[in-house]
Amino acid sequence: MRRGAPVVKPKDMKGTLRRLWSLTKGSRKGLGWILFLSSLTSVSSILSPLLIGNTVSAIDAGKPALRLIGFLAGLYFTDWLVNFLQKFFMASVGQRIILSVRVSLFSAMKKLPLCFFDRHQHGELMSRLTNDVDNISNTLSDSLTMLLTYVFTIVGIFCMMLFLNVFLTLVSLVSVVFIFLFTRIITKRTRKLYRQQQELLGKLDGQVEESISGLSLVKAFGREKQEVTQFESENEKFCEVATRAQIWSGYLMPIMNMLNNLCFVIIAVLSGMMAEKGEIAVGTISSFLLYSRQFSRPFVNIANIYNSFQTAVAGAERILEIFDEQPEPEDAPDAIPLKNPRGEIRFEHVCFSYEPGKPVLKDINLSIPSGTCAAIVGQTGSGKTTLVNLLTRFYDVDSGRILLDGHDLRSYRMSDLRSAFSVVLQDTSLFGVSVRDNISYGGQGVPLDRIRAAASTAGADPFIRRLPQGYDTVLTQEGAELSQGERQLLTIARAVLTDAPILILDEATSSVDTVTEQKIRRAMLAITRGRTSFLIAHRLSTIRNSDIIIVISNGHVEEQGTHRELMALDGKYASMYRTQMGIE
Repeated sequence: MRRGAPVVKPKDMKGTLRRLWSLTKGSRKGLGWILFLSSLTSVSSILSPLLIGNTVSAIDAGKPALRLIGFLAGLYFTDWLVNFLQKFFMASVGQRIILSVRVSLFSAMKKLPLCFFDRHQHGELMSRLTNDVDNISNTLSDSLTMLLTYVFTIVGIFCMMLFLNVFLTLVSLVSVVFIFLFTRIITKRTRKLYRQQQELLGKLDGQVEESISGLSLVKAFGREKQEVTQFESENEKFCEVATRAQIWSGYLMPIMNMLNNLCFVIIAVLSGMMAEKGEIAVGTISSFLLYSRQFSRPFVNIANIYNSFQTAVAGAERILEIFDEQPEPEDAPDAIPLKNPRGEIRFEHVCFSYEPGKPVLKDINLSIPSGTCAAIVGQTGSGKTTLVNLLTRFYDVDSGRILLDGHDLRSYRMSDLRSAFSVVLQDTSLFGVSVRDNISYGGQGVPLDRIRAAASTAGADPFIRRLPQGYDTVLTQEGAELSQGERQLLTIARAVLTDAPILILDEATSSVDTVTEQKIRRAMLAITRGRTSFLIAHRLSTIRNSDIIIVISNGHVEEQGTHRELMALDGKYASMYRTQMGIE
């Protein structure tokens, strides 16, 4: 264990432990046995020196000691058996508790609104689900059992030492005080060094991640030598600090051994002098010397266990923060089902902001009849994507309301509302499963012919057939073996297969070439026919045939109408279109 390693201290240890205890309700069966076995484990450390001393006294007095040796052998065998049972129960109980915590945490994260994930880095959230939970697991599996055993051992040994000789016990306590003082001095120094080591390691990791992720850029600019030089420099700093930390940390055990040995010598001399005067028996001296060797070491181990325990509780606090977050609004008690939605949408004085005082949408009023293909255009950051995010209730409006078929979105059951939409987002999301499963993500048990039909409609079928196993090809993470355009076509095929009455295409053609764009345009005409559709696009050529084009600027609806009407208006849309088409 790293002596003096930086400790992350919890803000409220007692409160966190109470909540963690409550969270593990139903998974704690067997903890009582572990507590009982921990007390039994310390029995060997407490009784064995006494039995050894009695054996020595018996041999010294010329009495038979075979029975005492048999008891000692039985004690050691029982100690092995109890240790085995303790590890067995702790492995089972600890992992069952961690299973419960991890499942509860993952379930809680799935219930959180998107605004929570906007405020937190995804890697940091993954760290809570893995590293923080693992810290709790390790503490439960190892540190907790050792802590209980050490506490029982210290109390038992101290009582036995007092029973044998009070004066020698006081002498032993002096060595413990010195060990505490030296431990404090060394850990104070090493804690600073380990903190520097972690900071340098973070910088080193950051440079490696940037260099690898941007390797093509490094090679393109011929910066390989400079990157290696910078890495060597940072690595040398890390190596220097890590070496100093290890050296200082390595001082502690030799000092402890020296103090223990010195205490051992002092007690041996004092007890020998007492034996000459007939104040103590030889067997008692043997027992006490063994006790003195065992007495001080658990104190330092408890200090290190307590540090790791604090870090685990701090991780538990980070986990509990997620449970404290406000989940997505639950359905109202009088929520109505959404059956056979027509797709008539109305925005009435809708205002929305991600941060208070920074409105993104301001007094939006729109009316989209059922079956209308509505295109939303505007500059980056004008609020186009926010508009459709409010439709699916990824976020709720600050004021005003959005009506679907004459009812406020918040009056519907959330599951019914979400199933009324097929969504193709700008950022493609594919999973490490087969192409077939990726396309049928929104439904279970979809026959292959329907999946192929959806892929054909989206223009994805030809390249899927060229894959090694066709529709059964398992994709790597995020479909890295596919081009960006091919990944986008798969997400469009997924939306086609869902066949929801309302379709949202958010920059669906942003990452495809001109030929593929023409295929998607034909697919869009086919899949938007007869259903309410919202198309967000920077390429205005893809939305010319839309029933209505809505121009968003600075959170306001600046213009709306057909392509011909907006061109005749000669406003912002006409200017954007002429710029893209290269028309003077």
